[in-house]
Amino acid sequence: MVSRALLLRQLRHANRLSVHVPARSYAKKVESTPQSPPRPKNAKPSPQPPAAQQPQSWLTRKVKSSPLAKKLFLQVTNLLGYGSPKQVAARRAFALYEHVVAVTPDTDTPFWQQGCRLPPTFQSWFTVTNLHIWMLTVRLRSLPEGKYYTQALIDHFFLDIEDRIRAVLQPKSTPSKPYTFNSPFYLNPNAPKPTDPKDSKGRLTPLSRAPDRLVTRQMKIFKEQWTGMGLSFDLGLVKGDMEMAAAVWRNLLGARGAQGIAFPDPNSSSDPNKKTFRRSVNLVGGEVVNVAKVDLAKEEARDDGSGVHDFPPEEADLYLEYPQLMLDIVGYVRRELVRLEKLSDEQIKNGSLDRLKFGRVRS
Repeated sequence: MVSRALLLRQLRHANRLSVHVPARSYAKKVESTPQSPPRPKNAKPSPQPPAAQQPQSWLTRKVKSSPLAKKLFLQVTNLLGYGSPKQVAARRAFALYEHVVAVTPDTDTPFWQQGCRLPPTFQSWFTVTNLHIWMLTVRLRSLPEGKYYTQALIDHFFLDIEDRIRAVLQPKSTPSKPYTFNSPFYLNPNAPKPTDPKDSKGRLTPLSRAPDRLVTRQMKIFKEQWTGMGLSFDLGLVKGDMEMAAAVWRNLLGARGAQGIAFPDPNSSSDPNKKTFRRSVNLVGGEVVNVAKVDLAKEEARDDGSGVHDFPPEEADLYLEYPQLMLDIVGYVRRELVRLEKLSDEQIKNGSLDRLKFGRVRS
């Protein structure tokens, strides 16, 4: 039996063939086109020839030319499940994920990175995207075929996550095409550099392949984060803004200050140049396998590379921004949920994607 992940990938490619123009072939055409001489100011522009269209395949021409062939073709595709509600939901969910959800970190980068102090890492990208996955899921649940749309959206989300994890852990010398697109929101610390070792032909030497167990472990951690954020925001949705603000602090702001705020001590005899480090540790799942064997104090002082940790004593004033940050994000979530609720089911399933896109937190 063909795996679900493979089917989703095939559907994605089939859905995009008639919409997107390959960027590489377009770039080659531009490079090979000679530059025309400068045109006089008063000269009228010459009419442009119509854009060349991709030639249709023999099957497309046959189906369009014969009503009987079209009828038989639709019957066959329906028998294969291409027109089933589940497959229709999968194709629409991919468009929703790629053009509505996955672009949100890039459209409001200053707020998330400068306002919320989230570092430019893949973990930060996942956190922001996960929030918008949840918001769209809330609206999709109310559709008659809501379970199909919700499941397909989550499938596309985690297929994209797997591709991005592999690109970070085991980047190739020649970057491969991602599941959706390359995001400028985060930096890949393992991306090939021009100064990296090269082989005899001048090609960059690819890094050794990361073990699949490492990819699987990271996927498990992100799955737990997706589940935890969804449950905490579901609870905040029904219990009120105070509960939702707590979910924002734990999930989006890294629970900074959970063990108290450290202030500078002028009477301290310790080295003032020594940097203090403390972060919140999730003892349920993730990296922690056996809670009884964890030295919590040592674990809190260990840099896990996420970039999200308590502010040092000299930056304790940054905590003063947190009440306004939590208020802004809670208001943003409520505002966007109301906007999505006002859209009809038909607009969600077949309407313009521009009307579904999320706005900025501080509009």
